[in-house]
Amino acid sequence: ITIERLSDIFIELQNKGANNINLVTPSHYVPQIIAALDKAKNKGLLLPIVYNTSGYEKVETIKALESYVDIYLPDFKYFNSDIGKRYSNCPDYFSYASATVEEMVRQKPNPVFDERGMMKKGVIVRHLMLPGYLEDSKSIIKYLYKTFNNYIYISVMNQYTPLKNVSAYPEINRKIAENEYDELVDYAISLGVENGFIQEGETASESFIPDFSNEGV
Repeated sequence: ITIERLSDIFIELQNKGANNINLVTPSHYVPQIIAALDKAKNKGLLLPIVYNTSGYEKVETIKALESYVDIYLPDFKYFNSDIGKRYSNCPDYFSYASATVEEMVRQKPNPVFDERGMMKKGVIVRHLMLPGYLEDSKSIIKYLYKTFNNYIYISVMNQYTPLKNVSAYPEINRKIAENEYDELVDYAISLGVENGFIQEGETASESFIPDFSNEGV
């Protein structure tokens, strides 16, 4: 789609009652997104802009978005470089993600919510727990809380869903055990984490994977 069409889509979503514009895995289109947002704002776009990312970003990219993004929603996947290399071929994941979140917090240091409890500005860092890697998850939660304290919200997720291609990695070819997740949540609470989200019930299912139908494009 063109930059002009993207700006129109933003306006169409606003007219349909969307709560925000959620840009999912947008890193490789940032220049075009910035241009589209400029056009959309001239057309009356008022919705908060959400930057929904893997966390594996260049700080320069995040700096370029400072006057455009209201809510940063990064993942924080790995603490240990060996784990990052094994599952994402990113042994430097932690160094990039930590610098990325630091810049996001510099830009949006104080979470802001509206009267409905919807975030208007701020940073929510998501961590998806992997089966068998409780200690790595604990290291991530500890790092995030000790570094950023209540300047961020931490979302601890248990929705890891092993698909067919995961069979090459038998150690993670299962869902998260309830006791694993409970131990991680208890650990976060013991650290003093107050600004956070947890998941309850059965969330590890393919039914939770969005169906990207290109509707509205």
